[in-house]
Amino acid sequence: MNAEEGTALRARGAGRAAPPEGGPPAAGREEEVLERISRARRRGARVREERLTLAHGAGGKATHTLIEAVFLESFRNPLLEPLEDGAIVDGLAFTTDAFVVTPLFFPGGDIGDLAVNGTVNDLAMCGAHPRHLSAAFILEEGFPVADLRRITASMARAAQAAGVSIVTGDTKVVENGKADGCYITTSGIGVVERPVRLSAASARPGDAVIVSGPVGEHGVTVMLARGELDIRADVVSDTAPLNTLTARLLDACGDGEVRCLRDATRGGVATVVNEIAESSRVAVVLEEGAIPVRPAVRGACELLGIDPLYVACEGRMVAVVARRSAEAALAALRSHPLGSQAAVVGWIGDDPPGLVLLKTAFGGTRIVDLLVGDPLPRIC
Repeated sequence: MNAEEGTALRARGAGRAAPPEGGPPAAGREEEVLERISRARRRGARVREERLTLAHGAGGKATHTLIEAVFLESFRNPLLEPLEDGAIVDGLAFTTDAFVVTPLFFPGGDIGDLAVNGTVNDLAMCGAHPRHLSAAFILEEGFPVADLRRITASMARAAQAAGVSIVTGDTKVVENGKADGCYITTSGIGVVERPVRLSAASARPGDAVIVSGPVGEHGVTVMLARGELDIRADVVSDTAPLNTLTARLLDACGDGEVRCLRDATRGGVATVVNEIAESSRVAVVLEEGAIPVRPAVRGACELLGIDPLYVACEGRMVAVVARRSAEAALAALRSHPLGSQAAVVGWIGDDPPGLVLLKTAFGGTRIVDLLVGDPLPRIC
């Protein structure tokens, strides 16, 4: 049991267990736990390790600490400080991403379409219409040319499907054993055509939290594709471009009704809603029974001992929408092939600020915190 699970169990049991004789009441113990978590989060970010670990790139607490204590500290400016999926500069959305997935090819996709879709989706989460991408390749000496052709063909198909063009790029070749075959970095620009201001800091009490479809498929697919575990499951990656889905959602809702959009990549839905809770200083309350998870994914996660909420998606997003527009938003998403199983999975509350609570199928409540690392590294 890790520290987060221990905290969650203590918080879940606080409202039911009888207090020890002479000890504080259960409610008091729960308040103490929440205050302890709040104090820890208020401390300034600081990297205590002398060398980086895989956890620093996994999207959890270690990643957030690294970004805030090193990169944000060095590059701080008003456009970077919100730490959104992209920056809005002079009416254009701008984003960049790197892809180091292993294996390079997996059921439902490969590193090529992953690179295109990931960058297109970051632009879409800004409310932008994606237009142009760049692509830089770091290739390892001895990498098969046939595999490179397969990857670039996949990128071309993904770009066509998303309605974008790859207009510039770069190529480097490094010594054998120095690049794990192929790494890709993509950047993208898009046009902001609507008067929207989407931000993780914009959620308000009463808002609905919507997930566009079943979660965890990409991370489980990649993990099983490595062949290190004797587990078989009928799952494929959900990698897909979300720009037409987000456009339909924004068209269906009035100005300002969509507060925030985030694609649930590294760290999954749990990490996204934690970022929203912390940035907006609100509580996010999720209903476990409302979260869509395919049976094969749930079964694989149970065998692996991981929570689907923390497993990466590459074709799913989390939307925070004003309650009065929740039905219209849900109908718009479900009218699109990529959102046919969209669901309202929770709501925004005002207390405890900065925390995510999950109402379990057994009638309890537990805290859903950021993980320190990621149970499934190198998935994007």
